[in-house]
Amino acid sequence: MLFIDLDNFKLVNDTLGHNAGDELLKTVAGRMVRCVRPTDTVVRLGGDEFVIVLSDQPTDVDSASETVRKIQAVLAEPIELGKHRLRATASIGIANYPKDGANPDALLANADAAMYSAKEFGRDNFQFFEPDFNTKAHEKFVLKEELRNALARSEFTLLYQPQIDLRTGHVFAVEALLRWRHPTRGTVSPAVFIPTAEETGLIVPIGDWVLHEACRQNKAWQDAGLPQIAVCVNVSARQFRERNLVGRVVNALKDSGLEARYLELEVTESLIRQDVDLAVATMNELQDQGVQISIDDFGTGYSSLSALKTFPVARLKIDKSFINDVVDDENDQAVAGAVISLGQKLNMRVIAEGVETDDQVTFLRKNNCDEMQGYHFSKPISAPEIEKMLGAPGSSGPLR
Repeated sequence: MLFIDLDNFKLVNDTLGHNAGDELLKTVAGRMVRCVRPTDTVVRLGGDEFVIVLSDQPTDVDSASETVRKIQAVLAEPIELGKHRLRATASIGIANYPKDGANPDALLANADAAMYSAKEFGRDNFQFFEPDFNTKAHEKFVLKEELRNALARSEFTLLYQPQIDLRTGHVFAVEALLRWRHPTRGTVSPAVFIPTAEETGLIVPIGDWVLHEACRQNKAWQDAGLPQIAVCVNVSARQFRERNLVGRVVNALKDSGLEARYLELEVTESLIRQDVDLAVATMNELQDQGVQISIDDFGTGYSSLSALKTFPVARLKIDKSFINDVVDDENDQAVAGAVISLGQKLNMRVIAEGVETDDQVTFLRKNNCDEMQGYHFSKPISAPEIEKMLGAPGSSGPLR
């Protein structure tokens, strides 16, 4: 039994419309049917999920793999949807009777578990069922349910990491960083729950809460008479694809009373690459509202330089992977220096993240980097600690 889930199908529906999504499903279904024998069965369970039952097949790994690769190759052939030409990929889980289940329900559940494992390995691949998949699947199910309740129970909180002007030494902005204070697990790392939030779509309401809370907190600092700074909020790929993202941002600003120029949204290179035209249009709308945009993790996403010049971006953020060894690694020095020069020639400010040592700061200053963020100045801290920092004499200058 093969459990097949199309990769990134929601993106097709969101960007090209449901009619295009329906055509894609019909095309994919037809290809699957043509790919198997008359004695086999192809079923669409719903949405973008399909099941193929292969009868009287050899149960050895090599034979099954050959069949699955054939299906993958057929699915990957170009698909014409109006003016668009796409290639479909899928995550596939495989369960064998009777080893992986003595009845259809057990086989289906185990093939589904294997499919989720395939997704975790980066999609566009297949995995055979292993007994520990069910344990992992149960853990993921529990995590999803706990995430659904976390917002209602006010279990999320924000920490803020200061960003420093390298020329003046002043705090000019903070990045809002989400933390989950679980009642029994303690603090849960974002690396654990953010992928699940993305997969389930829960990242949209969670991200909305982060946006509102960050704006509210920044306005509260201003109302307390503290120096005016920007607050930076990360926007996930799932949030960015939402058609009403701009409306959500406007609502957060309106509800908090914060001026748009004191909010900056951070997007990643890989997010922009998914649909450059849509990304630029959305960023232009946000810029028209007065909101600043920065590109996070710059240097890791293989950006097209021809596209970069069209982005309405205020800042580039050098990924910490290039800063870690920048003092001793000539390649990292070359990349960091090039990003600084490139950004400034495109009238963008450049900030280095993950700065931890005096030598790193010296390198950045020598190369005329504008700003920095990292443990060298401060780890992420609570809102009251930010208040103390901003209230200290000479701690912050005006927003540039």
